[in-house]
Order: sequence, then C-alpha cells, then structure tokens
Amino acid sequence: MPNYAIGIDLGGTKILTGLVNKGSGEVLFSIKQKTGKEKDAESIVEKIKLSVNELLDNSHFDIAQIDSIGIGAPGQVDRDRGILISAPNLNCENLNLKAIFEREFYVPVFLGNDVEIATLGEMKFGAGKGCNDFVCIFVGTGIGSGIVQNGHVRSGATGTAGEIGHIIVDAGGRPCGCGSNGCLEAYASRSAIEARIMGALKKGRASVITEYMRDDKAISSKMIRKSLEHKDELITQILFEASDYLSNGLATIINFYNPELIVLGGGLIEAVDEFYERTITKAKTKALPVPASKIKFKKAKLGDFSGVVGACFLEEVQKEKNTSKILQD
Repeated sequence: MPNYAIGIDLGGTKILTGLVNKGSGEVLFSIKQKTGKEKDAESIVEKIKLSVNELLDNSHFDIAQIDSIGIGAPGQVDRDRGILISAPNLNCENLNLKAIFEREFYVPVFLGNDVEIATLGEMKFGAGKGCNDFVCIFVGTGIGSGIVQNGHVRSGATGTAGEIGHIIVDAGGRPCGCGSNGCLEAYASRSAIEARIMGALKKGRASVITEYMRDDKAISSKMIRKSLEHKDELITQILFEASDYLSNGLATIINFYNPELIVLGGGLIEAVDEFYERTITKAKTKALPVPASKIKFKKAKLGDFSGVVGACFLEEVQKEKNTSKILQD
C-alpha cells in the first residue's frame, strides 16, 4: 500500500509544496508560490497554511490520508523540537514550525535544513541513489550542501554540517547575509551573481540581458543562459568569476572530505551547462591529483522537487536518531 506525505521546501524566493507517494518518490501534486518581500514569521506561516490547504483541495486528498508533513528551511534548525532558529535569507528567528503546523493539521510535522532535505531526495530517488558516500551542493539564493556518509545524511555535532556557502574564500571580502565577510555564498550564489549584474548595469555597462528583463527587473537563470549564448561580455565575465570561486569551494571539498561523488543542483546549474562544465573542470584541476582522479560529478536528478521529496523522509531520519539515542542509553 502506498503511503503519502507532504513535503515543503521553504526557500528565500519560493515555497514549493508537494504531495508525494513515498514508495515511488512521485510528486503527485504541487503548489509553488513566492516567499514574498516580507519573509517574516507571520507571512511565512500563513503562506505555508494556504499552500497545504490548496494542495489538499486540488488533489482531493484528506489530511487523514497524510502520514506526515516535512519542512525544509534555509538556515539553522533544531530538528528535535522543530524550530527554525535562524535563517540569513528570511526575516524570522526561533520559529516553532512543528508546534504551529501540528496544531493546524493534526499530523506529525518534522523539520530539517533545506539542503538536507534536497540531499535526502537525491539519495532516495535521485542522482545519489545507490551511492553511500557523497556530497550534494545546491547553488541558489544561497549555497548549501548535504553530506551523505555510510548511507545517512550527516548533520554534525551541532546539526549544522554542510555549510559550504560560509567557508571563507576572500578574507575581509564582500559582506554575506550570515553577518560575516568573504563567504563563498557572497561570490558564487545566484543571488550574488544577480547583484553583480545589477550593479554593473547601474554603472552603465551594456548587456543583452536587459532585453530579457521584465518590469520587476528580476534576473532568472534562463536570462543568464540566453545572454551567455549571445557571448555577452558582461554576463560571461561575471559568470566565469562566480564559477572560479565555486570551483575553489569544490576543490576544497574534494581535498578535505574525499567523497566518491559530488551532486550539483540549483537553477543555475540546471539551466547553464557551460557554468556547470567549467566549474567541475576547474575543480578537478585545482584539487589534489589523487582525490581528483576518482571524483565523479552529477547534476541533481529531481530538479525543483529534490527538497519536496526529501522532506517526506524526515520522519524516518528522526526515528533513526531516536532509536540510536535509546541504544546508546
């Protein structure tokens, strides 16, 4: 018998909610909406409530048919209590998502980091399926990674393992949303690339990308790809600079952790092949010869649904953790 769960990928720019058949990993129905400019606790909670209710209405499922709700949030999380402690790209702290949504929907709710859930999804049904030791890195509003060790996602001593976006690549460099300076995320995330492009345009640099920009002037990965295809000088310069920084981060991971596989995901990775190929080629060149000779790279297979699918398995992760605690006691 199939069992169903709702997975919610809460991001800095969008909230993606899906109804998932856990047996097959199939996303049966999904709802996507923008996170919004406010990004405060009240607006985020309200949007998640509306998304879940709309999902149930559209799918004609009853909440009684749902085993659990899993939520991935971008930032530091307390998995045991289901609290979003802090999120650099959201305007909320110490938000008890578990308590709020268990009261609202009367089903178990589990919380994880957004990249952790995407890694779970890729491990269960995506590019990492069948591989017990790999690293998943997602380039989006920020840059995060998940570490799979012996078939389990490693959370670390304080539950914050995998924060590759906040390794320092330029001491005293650009400010980052985390409050530090010189983080990889401030140089190679899609947000950082967009900020660099917008800054150059304001200074009068010419670019074909202006022909694709809408009234709200948001820059998408597809616009960047089209501009690169036209060999636009500004976009090529900024994108290659970001690629160089990202390859530095990947080389560091290869040297330090020596994984069997690195899975790369995110809109820019999916949309711009040249960015992906250039980055992994340079990463192999910069890494030490022995680990570089064995490393494999794959693009994330589940696309936008990596996190939605993975969030549905947070219940299993929590049960394993609780079992481990009992055995240790």
